[in-house]
Amino acid sequence: MREILPEIEQWLRDGKQVALATVVKVYGSAPRPLGSKMAVSSAGDMVGSVSAGCVEGNVFQEAQRVLKENRPKLIEYGITDEMAFEAVGLLCGGNIDVYIEPLNW
Repeated sequence: MREILPEIEQWLRDGKQVALATVVKVYGSAPRPLGSKMAVSSAGDMVGSVSAGCVEGNVFQEAQRVLKENRPKLIEYGITDEMAFEAVGLLCGGNIDVYIEPLNW
């Protein structure tokens, strides 16, 4: 969190809304550890990572919805061996749960 906090603070000073995505559960192999964070602003800024690029685009979109609805969301991302070459997900074969919440400071 420390590495993304300066950007979050600046966005808030600039009057932007901010959503924070956190890896809250890891099943099997995952590209980022439990507790990894990514922040998204209402202006489209992004900092941090929850999956080293595998699902960040979808997390960004979901974070925008969270900001519009002002309601947190828990999303599971993963991929089975059969889906590995047909879908966007975690190619490492693991699953992660990402909790996305609006920051109301």
